[in-house]
Amino acid sequence: MEESTQPKKLTTAAGRPIFDNQNSVSAGARGPLLLQDYFLHEKLAHFNRERIPERVVHAKGSGAYGKFTVTHDITHLTRAKLFSKVGNECKLFARFSTVGGEKGSADTERDPRGFALKFYTEDGNWDLVGNNTPVFFVKDPVKFPDFIHTQKREARSNRKSPTMMWDFWSLNPESLHQVTILMSDRGTPYGYRHMHGYGSHTFSLINNQNERVWVKFHFRTEQGIKNFSNDEAIRMKGEDADFAQHDLIDAIDNGNFPRWKMFIQVMTDEQAKNFRWNPFDLTKVWPQGEFPLHEVGVMELNEVPVNYHAHVEQAAFSPAHVVDGIGYSPDKMLQGRILSYPDAHRYRLGVNYEHLPVNACPYGFSNYQRDGRMALGDNGGAGPNYFPNSFDGPVEDKTVGEPAQELDGLFADRYDRNAGPGNDDHYTQAGNLFRLLDPQAQRNLINNVVGAMSGIDGPKKDLITQRQLCHWFRADVRLGMAIAKGLGVDAEIPMEHAPAAAAATV
Repeated sequence: MEESTQPKKLTTAAGRPIFDNQNSVSAGARGPLLLQDYFLHEKLAHFNRERIPERVVHAKGSGAYGKFTVTHDITHLTRAKLFSKVGNECKLFARFSTVGGEKGSADTERDPRGFALKFYTEDGNWDLVGNNTPVFFVKDPVKFPDFIHTQKREARSNRKSPTMMWDFWSLNPESLHQVTILMSDRGTPYGYRHMHGYGSHTFSLINNQNERVWVKFHFRTEQGIKNFSNDEAIRMKGEDADFAQHDLIDAIDNGNFPRWKMFIQVMTDEQAKNFRWNPFDLTKVWPQGEFPLHEVGVMELNEVPVNYHAHVEQAAFSPAHVVDGIGYSPDKMLQGRILSYPDAHRYRLGVNYEHLPVNACPYGFSNYQRDGRMALGDNGGAGPNYFPNSFDGPVEDKTVGEPAQELDGLFADRYDRNAGPGNDDHYTQAGNLFRLLDPQAQRNLINNVVGAMSGIDGPKKDLITQRQLCHWFRADVRLGMAIAKGLGVDAEIPMEHAPAAAAATV
């Protein structure tokens, strides 16, 4: 059957053909409009509701579809069907974003970048929701709202406030590792194609023998790392606030499909018990010298969504979405996100957000959840909405499930996140990172910190500045001295708080 060359006929949402889409129904040529002009009301009412609440975090984003291909065998670690053999492929959707800015902000701001992936597997959708950094600012979800508030706007002036940011960071030294990354050139990546991605949290893999190992996911760009300098990022903010969006879309449209290789780090339970840091602490990395990267597969982005709102804006990711063979860990931030991310989506998109095409499992789903806003499909049809039942409703799959985790002897309480060996060491890894940088990158980091901390003002300026300088000194004396000098601060003041051994080396 030949496709018609005639244009589609304009209709109301209910399908009624529209005769005139340019003139409202009025009582005479100059008279008032009539209430019966339903199409006018439909058009205006829909227009008033076109915007959904923007994400509180990760509001400014870009997305694309692609595929993931398994290249290396890890069946000894996981029974997830996606990894059952080398060569397996699945469709995926990726969304990249800035964290703190609003939807209309510039995507070259100094900010971490969200790195969220949705794998459409035959066992269900698997979401890996991380950042372009392997760590984060806080290690307990109860602190997350406070941190995000400091990245938003100050209550009185409605302006971004360096004072709020540095006040929080100086009072929470667990943030120092992530702040060190943020203030380096990695804080201003050249678009989304030239940055690595991380699951960041510790997850687990479970094999056919019901054996569990702990794992971290890494995605390394095949385009090569490329960053803006601070001055370049500021200039691009004015020249093109959507630079990263253009860079991603143009690359795919031109057939230059970006690719990332997936790697994993693996830690046994015994290694986790003896690791010098808490392996489930989101402010810490696992050193690759001790826990090397193992290649798993490659992802490629090759399709720009036909409609941004339908696919990118309505995409909803959650680390709660895992599949059989992939599990969680005691990572406190992960535990908090398992709850908070789906809750955010239900508020922003509605309780049936997983019915939307970008979020729906293409292999189907069956459960007893019914009703609510935007219940697409047949809403379960005539089937029962309770379990157990005698009417052939969905039943449990006893072939899946995870081994129990040993919790005997532990008590539910609010434990000091920084208590215990290694948990209060916020400085070693940040200092190691600084010392690994080449001289130019070190200078860039120092200049970026000095520039950012110069924005601290108000009556608490000296207190906040000196408190933060103490953290830099504890990470690396040379780094602290350089930042203090750049800020015009007497280095002897913060050095009073530096470790004795470190002070003796100056």
